[in-house]
Amino acid sequence: MAMRRHTAWIAAWALSTSLSVWADSLVVGKAAPAITLTTLDGDRIDTRDLRGKVVIVTFWATWCEPCREELPLLSRYAQQHAQEGLVILGFSLDGSDQLEQVRAVARTLSFPVGLLGDPHVRGYGRIWRLPVSFTVDREGRLVDNGWKDKSPAWTLAQLEKVVTPLLDQPQ
Repeated sequence: MAMRRHTAWIAAWALSTSLSVWADSLVVGKAAPAITLTTLDGDRIDTRDLRGKVVIVTFWATWCEPCREELPLLSRYAQQHAQEGLVILGFSLDGSDQLEQVRAVARTLSFPVGLLGDPHVRGYGRIWRLPVSFTVDREGRLVDNGWKDKSPAWTLAQLEKVVTPLLDQPQ
């Protein structure tokens, strides 16, 4: 029995250590971890295929009030800057039992949405705080690490400071 508990503790420690290593690999100025969004319609969008675009990867949930406030702002910003090469990918942490609520929110947004399925995301760690977003430049480099942001929700001023200058660079 003691051996079983010891083995379980080692397994839990190894998992938590590997997850923190995933998030520790997020270094501003280095290559952003690749992630693939499977949209609610079944399309697959891989960030590796978005070179030349500025990408915001955002994690949210229908039950998260700050997310529900941030999503319309991101949607308007995405719509205004799509021609300049902005792509936003929305990963919902809701379960499949909330699919209809996610679809209702997604219908109001100008960017693709999908269910994350698992809060443990290779390269980004365990998604535990919402909303949280990561910005990737046209070369595929991480420009903004959402884990480091003091205020997790985007504001228009933050978008103008972080993302707009990236959009001003040639495609």
